[in-house]
Amino acid sequence: MTDAARPGATKLAVVVVDVRGFHVVNDNLGRHTGDTLLRLVAQRLRANARASDTLGRIGGDQFGLILTDVANETQIGHILEKIFGALAEPFPVNGEQVRLSVKGGVTVFPTATDGASADALLTNAEAVLKKAKASPETYLFYAPHINAANANRLALENKLRRALDERQFVLHYQPKVESQTGRIVGLEGLLRWNEPEQGLIPPYRFIPLLEETGMILDVGGWVLRQAMTDFQKLQASGLPPPRIAVNVSAMQMRQKDFPGYVAAAIGDAGTSGLDIEITESVLMDDIERHIRALRQIGNMGIGVALDDFGTGYSSLSYIARLPANTLKIDQSFVADMTTSSEKLAIVSAVISLGHALDMTIVAEGVETEEQSKLLKLIKCDEMQGYLFSKPVPLDQIEVMLANQGAVPRTSESSDSRGTSMRRGHRLVRPLS
Repeated sequence: MTDAARPGATKLAVVVVDVRGFHVVNDNLGRHTGDTLLRLVAQRLRANARASDTLGRIGGDQFGLILTDVANETQIGHILEKIFGALAEPFPVNGEQVRLSVKGGVTVFPTATDGASADALLTNAEAVLKKAKASPETYLFYAPHINAANANRLALENKLRRALDERQFVLHYQPKVESQTGRIVGLEGLLRWNEPEQGLIPPYRFIPLLEETGMILDVGGWVLRQAMTDFQKLQASGLPPPRIAVNVSAMQMRQKDFPGYVAAAIGDAGTSGLDIEITESVLMDDIERHIRALRQIGNMGIGVALDDFGTGYSSLSYIARLPANTLKIDQSFVADMTTSSEKLAIVSAVISLGHALDMTIVAEGVETEEQSKLLKLIKCDEMQGYLFSKPVPLDQIEVMLANQGAVPRTSESSDSRGTSMRRGHRLVRPLS
């Protein structure tokens, strides 16, 4: 069994599934009906497990399932939620709808507690199954801390699904200012979760789960549409709206038809005034396909910015081919450029490279006047950071734009990206 944890694999899980009260079915509907029901249970287990997983009947009313090539306990939890959710649905037997009570015990390999052999993993899975039968939980992991983490994750996941349905997400915007004039020339839309009981929750607490569960696709689509809706609102108010940028996650970029996904998300809100920001690491995942998709995005009138430049592993030969019109210098370089000659040389070189490729250069994370003056001196086009403004609601942006597009300087120092929607946390840069 442990051979499944071969080189290149990550973890495997052993699951013992118990169909509770099965003897009641035999006593009331007959053994023939009971056998039919067992076959239906096995079919539903197989239909909801993955093709790579192994299913077998241990005996009586128990089945064994081996989940292979799983990344972590979170992924195991997702698979089990699907399986046990399917088993909770009624089974059609002889014109009757029969509901079964199903419990599960789970061990994971490799771990320090669950066992290092097939026998130990199975024995411990059966042991924790007994605890599951005596608890209100559908299934339990052998390691108690995994149960607690899994419960917390599921609770947060349910809250996030409700947040999307009930429109609890909001966008805040951080200005990008022109270095020479200090005027607002762009905005970055950043995601916030306005949780009814806790108030605004920062992205790092929920963006990773959005990505793990795939909800990032729905939430990221909402971000795209909301940004364009807000752009139209600024237009309707008579203000000259700057372009709005949102970050795009790896999962969004991996959509088979990424341009179609963007168009469907925005709907009739239009793409005028929209930019998307994509990190180097996302692009290098499948550079040729992404280049083709970004060319289509450009044909839709959407600008493309290469975000966090300098932190990835992209080749300069690809940079020249990318259909991007903006290059953003990562804040880690900006933060040290006034004290490190090496970082200053990198920032200066990136600006020269970008200008040679006819790209607009934006410095992220600008927090001091010294940084601002130095960036202006070395011909950086635009700046973004807490020196100018933290991410704020749209109504505050309207006030800034009404003030002829100027932003008041602030001495507040903080991570200008900490509110982004990306993992890492950007989502669609998420939306910080």
